[in-house]
Parts: sequence; C-alpha cells; structure tokens
Amino acid sequence: MPASASIDAASDGATSSPSGLPPDTALVLVNLGTPDAPTPAGVRRYLAEFLGDRRVVSLPRWLWLPLLHLVVLPLRSKVVAKKYASIWMGGEDGGSPLAVYTRRLAWAVQNELPQLRVIDAMRYGSPSLASRLRQLHQAGVRRALVLPLYPQYSTTTTASVDDVLARERALPTRLVENYHLDDGWLDAVADSIRAHRAQVGAGEHLLFSFHGLPQRLIDEGDPYQRHCEAGARAIARRLDLAEEEWSLSYQSRFGRDKWLEPSTQQTLHALAARGVRNVDVVAPGFAVDCIETLEEVAMMLAEEFATLGGTLRYIPCLNDSRPHARALAGIARHELHNWI
Repeated sequence: MPASASIDAASDGATSSPSGLPPDTALVLVNLGTPDAPTPAGVRRYLAEFLGDRRVVSLPRWLWLPLLHLVVLPLRSKVVAKKYASIWMGGEDGGSPLAVYTRRLAWAVQNELPQLRVIDAMRYGSPSLASRLRQLHQAGVRRALVLPLYPQYSTTTTASVDDVLARERALPTRLVENYHLDDGWLDAVADSIRAHRAQVGAGEHLLFSFHGLPQRLIDEGDPYQRHCEAGARAIARRLDLAEEEWSLSYQSRFGRDKWLEPSTQQTLHALAARGVRNVDVVAPGFAVDCIETLEEVAMMLAEEFATLGGTLRYIPCLNDSRPHARALAGIARHELHNWI
C-alpha cells in the first residue's frame, strides 16, 4: 500500500465480519510524533507543539512559553535536526523512522484485521489524531478504538492522547490505556530478543532501556515506573534470565529536574566498571524505532560504551513485524469485544 493511501482504501473489501466485529469500526494506532523534515525549521515546528503541551512540561505557561520559543527552540532545533538527519530513511516510502515504521505497522495490523479500518496517527505533528478522527467520521465510521503505541501508561503520553479524545467528539471512541502485561506483546518482545541473540550470540548482560520521566510525576502517582518494571520482569522470566543477567534503566533525560534512575548511561558505565564487555540493549517502551533508539542508543551510547572497552548491541524494536501486528490485533479484538 503506498504511503498516500486514504482512509477509505484501508477498508477496501471489508464488507463482512468473520470475527463478529462491525466493518464500520476503525482502529487508530497513535504514536508520539516526529518532524516532517530533518531540518531546523521542521524540528522547530514539531518541538514547539510537543514541548508546548502541559502534559509534557507542566511549568506555568507565562514562564515556560517565552523560555521555549526564545531560548530552547533556537538552541535545540539545529542540534536535533542533525540527529534526525543521521537516521532519516530514504526511498519512496522514506522519512522519519518513527513515521515510516508506524505507517507500515498500521498496514501490517490491517492485514490481521481486514474487517476494520486500521490507520496511523500522531499526537504531535502529522497526521494528527484530531484530523484522523474527523476524516473517519466523514468516511462513515461509527466508532474508533484508539490504541496509543505506548505499552506503559503515563500522564505524559497516554493521558495526552485522551485529552485529544475529550476535545474531539466527532465519533465515539475507546482508549486502550496500556498493554505492558499483554501475553501476545510480551511473547513478541521475548521472541525478538531470542532471535537477535540466536543470530549474533548472547551478550553477557541484557539491559532494558526505557524512556525516562521526572521523578516528581512518579511521586504524584504516575504508574509508568511500575509498568516498566513489571513488563521487564515478565520478559526476563520468559527468557529464563537470572537476576544478575539483566537490569533496567531510563534514558532521554530533559531539563534539570530529578529523573528516574538509574540512567542508561550510568548503567553502562557501571557495567563496564564490573568488567562486562558485551551488552545487549532492548527498548520495549518504544513500539517502533525512532531517534531515541537509533541515534541515542544504537549510535551515541554504543560509541560511548566502546570508549570504555565494551560492545553495545542494540536489539531493534518490534516495528512492523508480523508478531507485533498480531499482538496489537489481539489487543484490539479483546477491547472491541468488551466495548461493542
């Protein structure tokens, strides 16, 4: 299916419902978002929307917005644009990896659920979730199941998607809040780790690297850390790993607040100090590969770990793999049967 496929095209042939799911229902896979181009202007537009969300930065608007537009964006846009340029995908279906893989994942899930309309959307940037919901309504869809591609719930991510659903009332929606303990998803992640290690050999240590979060949010009741820890333990059990063979850390810090610890960078330094020379890193908090996994982990942290005498082998996200598509399709079926 070409990148310009329409919402109507996603439902071609969906006139019957062998699983009992109505064909006038849509599944919307929502990811965080990404710049449209690896340029300072493209990055600036994206970061202005992303960092302007109260869910992401909760400082008073009178303080934060002038700081964002007069200091942060001018200083960060050019630097971040270079990072995006280093991972930008070429070809007819090219672009930001997050956008490319999310789009492909929607097509893969569509193949698993031919009776539904399955489309992708972004919380920030394009195609926006709000515009997608309006398009679905205009196309005759009667209800939409919205599945944020965040296995772990957080007020900074999943709740922000819910904010859009509260504002956009074009059609009835249902939100999948998390799936960090879904058996299909856990099996898919564990199998991807097994396959990677079968191909290149197992490292001495497996590190689960999750996106960080300010500690203040956890103290206020955000369940994100609990979800990360529970999911990592469940995957480690599936791999029959002993406690000393794996650990968990948090990456992608921003700002001066205290963030979740230990950081991935600190953990890699600690492993090197212990004499560990080969580390496998997996990032199960990310549904598809993006700047945080490809540039930060697979490039920057891998280079830093090499200076410490070690080798970091990054295990790719599930991306648009069939096991991933099957897991998400199973989650969607379960949610829809409970809803309809």
